[in-house]
Amino acid sequence: MGKTQTHILEAAAFFTNNDTVPGFRKLMDLAMDTQDMAIYREAIALTDWNEQQDGAQELFIQKCRQLLDTISRIPITEYEAAEPVVEATEIRKNYGRGTFALGPVSLSIRKGAVYGLVGENGNGKTTLLRILAKDLACNSGSLRFHFRHPAGSAYDLRTKLVYIPQRTQRWYGSLKDNLKLVLTAYGVPASENETRVLMMIARLGLWKYRHLKWNELSSGYKMRFELARTLLRKPELLLLDEPLANLDIVAQQVILEDLRSIANSVSHPIALILSSQQLYEVEKVSNRVIFLRNGVPVETQGPETGADPADAALVVEMDCNSPRATLQAVLETLPLDRLHYNGGVYIAYFKPGTSFLSVLETLGKSQCQLVYIRDISSSTRRLFMS
Repeated sequence: MGKTQTHILEAAAFFTNNDTVPGFRKLMDLAMDTQDMAIYREAIALTDWNEQQDGAQELFIQKCRQLLDTISRIPITEYEAAEPVVEATEIRKNYGRGTFALGPVSLSIRKGAVYGLVGENGNGKTTLLRILAKDLACNSGSLRFHFRHPAGSAYDLRTKLVYIPQRTQRWYGSLKDNLKLVLTAYGVPASENETRVLMMIARLGLWKYRHLKWNELSSGYKMRFELARTLLRKPELLLLDEPLANLDIVAQQVILEDLRSIANSVSHPIALILSSQQLYEVEKVSNRVIFLRNGVPVETQGPETGADPADAALVVEMDCNSPRATLQAVLETLPLDRLHYNGGVYIAYFKPGTSFLSVLETLGKSQCQLVYIRDISSSTRRLFMS
């Protein structure tokens, strides 16, 4: 089964279960993959119709299914990357008077994947992103880019490789007019300009805000605008520095899911690297997490990777309102190796072969006042806590 057919079935399943929000996003991604202006116009009209309705879910789902059926009959050329879009080999960066040094860092980044970049403050996340963006020179090492069409100039490179810093620049005029200006600058004909802009606005949930200006948008929607402006340029490598900063938890989850879906486009996949302090949210959408410690990538896979689960140690994070002595006594009925407390949460390390289910069962039968519990054996959280 091809990737397009898989996405169509996923969208149909969402509508079957009345999950209209993720279903519509998946439908819009498929519509964008067609690169068919007639399909774009149908999707735009459906977006506008839905924004004006109140409680017409059954009819909306029916219209979505009709558009999905139309899309299913349009051949979509699936892109297959034969090699990484960028390869970094032994890159290093240091500053003359400072003690910080980045590297050596070697990475192989492919399209269609999301790479989370995490680490404590001051460990080189922004420096690494700026080097990959060719915004900062490294002292040694090499960078090789393998774009679909080789960049013949610095202008071409900035089209295929986009870096969005944490603080974006102010813009003037309406959101829609700014996006139209972007496509005009890239030579998109007037017959397609507005259609492509409205399609991107619809896909990123900006429909109700398309006529607003900078000072009329929240931080979350300003970031969405930056993404829209970037994605219209069809980059092959997108670097985002703390895109979740200043966003509420719901906005963080939505924008991450959107980024994962867009990066995984059937016809125009993107290689996406994003730095963030929101570990669990980033890990959920990332194909790989890169953890920087003292400027050097640390292996982030759990100890059980490639090994028998019986040989893997279990690391559990928990918050408990019971006295430490009570929690310690309960956990010592299990193969507990050690229990750490950092003043906020407990980190329990269990000997190899201990299952998370057995920990849950033991705590569930005890009188411990457990607030939350999470298995972090394969999470970068354990690297922070250590």
